[in-house]
Amino acid sequence: MNLQHVAVIPDGNRRWAKLHHVPILEGHRRGAEVMHHVVEHLISREVKYLTAWGFSTDNWKRSDSAVSDLFHLLAGWIERDAPWLNSKGVRLRHIGRISGLPESLQLVINQAVKLTKDNTGMTLNLAFNYTGRAEIVDAISNWLIDKNTPPCPDKTCLDEELFSRYLYTAGMPDVDLVIRTAGEFRLSNFMLWQTAYSEYYFSELLWPDFSTVELDLALEAYSQRRRRFGGD
Repeated sequence: MNLQHVAVIPDGNRRWAKLHHVPILEGHRRGAEVMHHVVEHLISREVKYLTAWGFSTDNWKRSDSAVSDLFHLLAGWIERDAPWLNSKGVRLRHIGRISGLPESLQLVINQAVKLTKDNTGMTLNLAFNYTGRAEIVDAISNWLIDKNTPPCPDKTCLDEELFSRYLYTAGMPDVDLVIRTAGEFRLSNFMLWQTAYSEYYFSELLWPDFSTVELDLALEAYSQRRRRFGGD
């Protein structure tokens, strides 16, 4: 089957750190390294879209120090990998509520997005300060205030095609394959609209232990499935 869009929920960084008796931040650092290899491997497999969930709006419930550490780690990862992504022809995009992030992090993200905006290889969506429900709410809000939308007094003109134009992923194909690690078997408010007909691959591995070998197993499992989209 043609595989265009992979989405990843990389669970298990904190559990990996506790299991190995190292600081939690070390688990996130190891997870960032794994994400680099996953991106590189999917580029070689000619996957056109990859969405990686880095920070949920629900993660604000964590301690201030834990959240701050994640922000610093993300900024460092982007600053380090943005030139590499650019050299690989990858277009980096942010999806989520960027205005809710620290200004310093917004600046780093926006600089990387600007650097890679004209690339035509893989599109890498970084879902940071993101949830699926928030995306749907934002899409509806943006539709309601869009002065370029044709008049629709009773609001009956909204259909799936029009609605999708206001999502963070406007213009992109829906997700074909969702990969979630660490033995979790739920979607957890991630890309609720775009995963309506996705296939799922659940790995028992904690994200820092996730390898390109396991990634190939996920891609192979996907290739053997038959997607019916409501048909026979």
